[in-house]
Parts: sequence; structure tokens; C-alpha cells
Amino acid sequence: MSGSLKTEAIVLRGIRYGEADRVLHLYTPERGRVSAIAKGVRRAKSRFGGRLEPFFRLDLVLYEGRSDLLTVTSAETLAGHPRLRESGPALDGAARACDAVSRLFADGEPHPGVYHLLANQLALLDREPERATRAIALAFRLKLLLAAGFAPQLAACASCGELEHLVGFSGAAGGVVCGACEAGSFALGQEGHDFLVAALGRPLADAPDAPPRALAQAERAILETLEHHAHVRLRAVGSARV
Repeated sequence: MSGSLKTEAIVLRGIRYGEADRVLHLYTPERGRVSAIAKGVRRAKSRFGGRLEPFFRLDLVLYEGRSDLLTVTSAETLAGHPRLRESGPALDGAARACDAVSRLFADGEPHPGVYHLLANQLALLDREPERATRAIALAFRLKLLLAAGFAPQLAACASCGELEHLVGFSGAAGGVVCGACEAGSFALGQEGHDFLVAALGRPLADAPDAPPRALAQAERAILETLEHHAHVRLRAVGSARV
């Protein structure tokens, strides 16, 4: 159905199109991920100014015609995140957060919670660019797993239900495993386990920190869960080895 759609949106990324246009990948509360074309946006006197850049949170009016590609007809800035753009680590963290949302959630899948989680992550990186840490990035990905229905089992063995002697993590099983079920798993220490539990349970701004080895184990747990259950591969946020 043709008509105008008013929505908030976060710009995930933009792609040059033609001589002056740009195709935007957007994430919205009610529609999930959508694509839209901004005509003439790359001209010096564009009516959109510099508002349609990655990581902007906007109030948009989009024209919806017969094409799957919407058309941007109006854009007002809600948050431009200028401090984020002055920090290399924060800029990288924002890009990885937007990439994770884009890969994990398909077009047309509404997840208002994911929209607000991404908005909170970008606002945190803008407010406190020094918080662009591995721990914050992993906490964000854990919460994305929860929103997508793939949160790992952390309270008991994902294979047999054992509550004690949880010594490893299995992406295939979907969580921690006990000594009797550890075949095919990797070792997960207590600090790594504690980080996963705390990061899932606390608000993003209160995400805990942990030693590098524990964060490396937590990251491997997240990546393996994504690959086995969401069939998604994301770039690692850290380089420490387990």
C-alpha cells in the first residue's frame, strides 16, 4: 500500500547510489530493518544536510510505494552522537553494534527492544567514549542473543541439567556443560561464567568488567552460540586468546 510512514530510525549504514543518492539501511522500532533511498543527499545543498549518516537516530518520514525500497522525504535529528565520532574505539564499537543488529535480525522483523538496546549502546558510547571496551561490546551482544531467543543456558548443564561441576561451554548444546557432558566443549572458567551471568542480568551501562582470559572465553561462547543457533558469524571484538 502506498503512503507515508512516520518512524524513528537508526542509520545502520549507507551506500552510495548513482551520482547523488544514497541507499540507507535503517533499523526501526515497528518495522525492524528496512532500506530506503535518500535522493540528492550527496549534493552540497541537500535538504537533509548531514543527518543521514551512520549511527544517527532520526525522526523520519518515508514514502512507501510498490518497491521494497522506501524513499526518505523528511528527516529530523534526535541524536547525532558527535562525541562518538571523535573517538576511534567508540566509532568502531558503534559500527560493530550496528553490524551485529543488521546480521542477526532480518528485514521486516519488528523488535522494539532491539531498537532501544541499540539506541542505548550508541548513546552510551557518545556519552562516555571511554566505555568502548571489549566488556561493553560483549554485554551488548549477549543482550542481542537474549532478544533473538538464543540466550545461552548458564544456570545448569545444557545437556543433562546438572547444577554443579559446570566446567565447559558448548555452542552446539547452547550453554554451559558439566564434566560428564564436556566432550566437544571448551573450558569455561568461573570468571568467564560470572561475566556471562552478570552481563545478561545487568543494564548495559552497568556491564561488569573481567580479566582478558575471562572475556576471551565469554566472546568464544557468544560467537559459537551465534554460529550454531542463529547461523550468523560476527567479527570478534577482541584478540585475546582463550
